[in-house]
Amino acid sequence: MARAASSKAPRRRTPSRARPFAAAPGAYSTLDVTVRNAVAIVVLNRPDVHNAFNATLIAELTALLRALDQAADVRAVVIAGAGASFCAGADLNWMKQMAAFSPRQNLADARALTAMLAALYALSKPTLARVHGAAFGGGAGLVACCDVAVGANDATFAFSEARLGLIPSAISPYVVAAIGARAARRYFLTAERFSAAEAYRLGLLHELALPEELDTRISELLGALLTAGPCAQAESKTLLRAIVNRPIDAQVVADTARRIARVRASPEGKEGVAAFLAKRRAAWVPRGD
Repeated sequence: MARAASSKAPRRRTPSRARPFAAAPGAYSTLDVTVRNAVAIVVLNRPDVHNAFNATLIAELTALLRALDQAADVRAVVIAGAGASFCAGADLNWMKQMAAFSPRQNLADARALTAMLAALYALSKPTLARVHGAAFGGGAGLVACCDVAVGANDATFAFSEARLGLIPSAISPYVVAAIGARAARRYFLTAERFSAAEAYRLGLLHELALPEELDTRISELLGALLTAGPCAQAESKTLLRAIVNRPIDAQVVADTARRIARVRASPEGKEGVAAFLAKRRAAWVPRGD
């Protein structure tokens, strides 16, 4: 086992904007939030409607994600669902209300949903989807937005909007990035349900697990994530957004050179290399054992 870091190892500097996460009791009516061992567990908590979206859940999850992004004591975020499902998409009662909205209200409501998805996708910290039961419509979109997705092998998925005469517009950029345009064509148009095995084949899920082993696998992945440099993880997410779907031209080559040179010279980069050479843990690795 690697030795503990020496007292001389530099600590990772936290940006001045960062602060500890604190949720007041009763702050969220649609979410259950706990932070343990630098991991925020965010549970969609509307089990009576299979954790379907409504305006309150969308607003609360958006605000929470933005707070977690700034939290100095949070290294990773897990998105899960209470009860029988991960998330069944849009709440039918909420959709009935939207039918009476003016065009301006309708657009504002749509923008709130896209802002929530963008906040999850752009989070600077690793995100994991813990998927069980149904992940339909916007619920499948949440899965696509996360960096890592692990699903129970009996979970079911659908991009079901077309059945209602709607389109999966808000989630489409993230879904196409996850499964590709060809697969999206089929499942957006048929709106058919598909299995966890198919979600894995398409790339929507990274791994499958037996339902009783789902939490164990999530814990193992979190353990791996917490050994990596948090600044490096944030930089890697930014890097991916900068290079995906771009030609490998002189501009991209120059940009990647600048990025690695800057990160190598950063406090975290220097500490990581020093820890490796000294055969000790880097300063950011948890000391739980």
